[in-house]
Amino acid sequence: MKEQISRISNKLTKTRVLAKKAELKRHIPETRQLSRRVLQAMLQNHQMVYIKPCCGSLGEGVIRVEQRTPGSGSGADSGTRRSYRYQAGTRIRTFSNYSETYQSLLEETRGRSYLVQKGIRLLTYGGRPFDIRVMVQRNLQGEWEATGAAGRVAHPHKVVTNGSQGGTIYPVETLLKAYTRSEKRKTLLAQMYGLGVKCAIQLSSAYPGLKEIGLDVALDRRLTPWILEVNTAPDPCPFTKLKDTRMLNRIVRYGTAYGRTYNLKCRKAKRGV
Repeated sequence: MKEQISRISNKLTKTRVLAKKAELKRHIPETRQLSRRVLQAMLQNHQMVYIKPCCGSLGEGVIRVEQRTPGSGSGADSGTRRSYRYQAGTRIRTFSNYSETYQSLLEETRGRSYLVQKGIRLLTYGGRPFDIRVMVQRNLQGEWEATGAAGRVAHPHKVVTNGSQGGTIYPVETLLKAYTRSEKRKTLLAQMYGLGVKCAIQLSSAYPGLKEIGLDVALDRRLTPWILEVNTAPDPCPFTKLKDTRMLNRIVRYGTAYGRTYNLKCRKAKRGV
């Protein structure tokens, strides 16, 4: 009999469970345990990655790392011209070689377990990147249901979109207007909701005690949705910043039914205007 776990803190564990399902795996950016060799290889393959604490939350400790090779298209040997840059919080550091970069990152991570994830070039709003938080819960009949979606725009000087890191919350419709027409926006939202429900079903097959998840979805320039992270104790804070309270009311109603109490005093996130 499977243990009735209601929360899974390790991001790599969740990713590996989700990746067992082929239709979910194709929406998951390459994600691996951080090591010197793995980070170097992923930077060579993707040029930009994010490193995240395996058991972190609220966007804390997330670092964007980039490998830059000016003039690489000229045909010249650019190995000696390669440089590296990372951003942790609002602080940016640059290096001329990988060894110095990795050593500095080790000091940032302070011995904690981290993962490396292929970086997705997020869509932007007002020049700031955004992603979508999709809430999925057991409804009053005990079935998985997508109960809301909110757009999260990054703080002007940070690489994460979390409201707890000073992000700004907007309706998804507002953020997508510049990229696609109304019918396509509805299709995209339905696709993200569908991904959320499939993630919940897959995770709960391994952890039957789950009652809710918060799925963080990135959209790239082709409007392809990518699963950045799944939270098994999601904070409904973004939904408190939307003028339309119907999603929040449903989230709280379902949460109350399975015994969850939410803190709805969200001071750090901002409401988009």
